[in-house]
Amino acid sequence: MHASFLENIQHLETRIGYKFRKKSLIKEALTHKSFAKEMNNNPEPFNERLEFLGDAVLELVVSDYLFNAYPQYTESEFSKIKAYAVKESTLFDIASRLDLGSCLRFGKGEESSGGREKISILANAFEAVLAAIYLDSGLKKAKEFALKNLIDKIKELIGKNLLFDFKTKLQEVVQEKFSALPKYKVHKEEGPEHMKIFEVEVFIKNACYGTGRGRTKKEAAQKAAEVGLVKLLETVT
Repeated sequence: MHASFLENIQHLETRIGYKFRKKSLIKEALTHKSFAKEMNNNPEPFNERLEFLGDAVLELVVSDYLFNAYPQYTESEFSKIKAYAVKESTLFDIASRLDLGSCLRFGKGEESSGGREKISILANAFEAVLAAIYLDSGLKKAKEFALKNLIDKIKELIGKNLLFDFKTKLQEVVQEKFSALPKYKVHKEEGPEHMKIFEVEVFIKNACYGTGRGRTKKEAAQKAAEVGLVKLLETVT
């Protein structure tokens, strides 16, 4: 293994917090097919097979995490989050942060065309590295690596309510379980007119199921609905 490539691997291991026992795996994960094709007399394995496996491992890891961390969500909601978590641009952002581009081995043509900065190549490289960890140490270590890099993105998405209308979801559940509708009341307002904070409570059959705070009544009601949804599902399941 070329000295500079070995150094790149060592630096990468430090960045990702994982040391490979089988260096051949990470070597393959970081080898682009353009490099392998130029090695006519001594062909080397490249990372497309690992990308395929890494994609499957990533799907499993994210699905398992969502299933256990967010029991209040439906299959369709899981699918929306997972689609965001494993999409190419998300994986590209992670690969860029880990500086995978500087570690990859390219053929001269791909190198000159800017392969180290291409979105698809870097996203695929992340999946290949994940698969290499999986083959080297099993699912537990692969899960640790994947979630270490994805949890914040998933929580950010959910925290900004970019996927869900919790008021609509709560209304659907309440109608199904009680043939009634949730009611929202502004419990209090704080702060000056231009910086008000609203606190909203949600009631189901005269019982308070959740409280939310926000800069608008709508935002506060959404947060109250999310809390109420969790509590409701805990009590009826």
